[in-house]
Amino acid sequence: MMEKKRTDCPALPPGWKKEEVIRKSGLSAGKSDVYYYSPSGKKFRSKPQLSRYLGNSVDLGCFDFRTGKMMPGKLQKNKQRLRHDLLSLGKGGKPDLNTALPIRQTASIFKQPVTKVTSHPGNKVKTDLQRASEQPRQLFWERRLKGLRSSDITEEVLRTMDLPKGLQSVGPDSSEDTLLSAIASALHMSSAPITGQTSVAAEKNPAIWLNTSQPLCKAFAVTDEHIREQELKVYQARRSLEEALMADGLARAAENTRELLQGKTV
Repeated sequence: MMEKKRTDCPALPPGWKKEEVIRKSGLSAGKSDVYYYSPSGKKFRSKPQLSRYLGNSVDLGCFDFRTGKMMPGKLQKNKQRLRHDLLSLGKGGKPDLNTALPIRQTASIFKQPVTKVTSHPGNKVKTDLQRASEQPRQLFWERRLKGLRSSDITEEVLRTMDLPKGLQSVGPDSSEDTLLSAIASALHMSSAPITGQTSVAAEKNPAIWLNTSQPLCKAFAVTDEHIREQELKVYQARRSLEEALMADGLARAAENTRELLQGKTV
């Protein structure tokens, strides 16, 4: 069972309603969901949806979606935290670049180094060469990345990349998102060439013949045409980034000028 409470939302334009749905039974009893309804009856389930619909007519920067109130202190804290991060980076601070993959750390089943203590002068510490060269990995760990999406500062989900047609998945649950995560992880974590699964047997029984050092895709070849296409995409992306940085710099300069003029006027 659920209990619904619908009230007016004074923080939004006239006619907007806030609905709070409280669960009365089940494992999630006591929890609530918040929705908003426009004067025309359109339902909104998240702040990004609300922001896209209202556009520039209402500033939702300090709007709290859960309570339905404007929270100026929350916006100020976010600005201070962003300013602190920028200052720390400007002073030589390092950003948080922790890109550890969600791979399960399994207990080692290999033999541990053993020292045999006797009076013989030729005794040595024996080690397992296989353990030193290769660590155990969980098969198909890329499936743990399924359903994870990146979002921008407005909590809007970003569009994923389009993979070339020549890349084909191998293994269970071979979706494009899983394949993209596997290739990106291999490029980032390994310095070895990325060739895909070169063994034909891996397609028939990947649980046995899978090469864990390569992503879950069939063997592929990179041609000169592919390289030229990627170079063009990189050039276009750099141009877009340059234009965005210039626009941001001009906007910041204009904002600083307005603040100085307002200070002189006061």
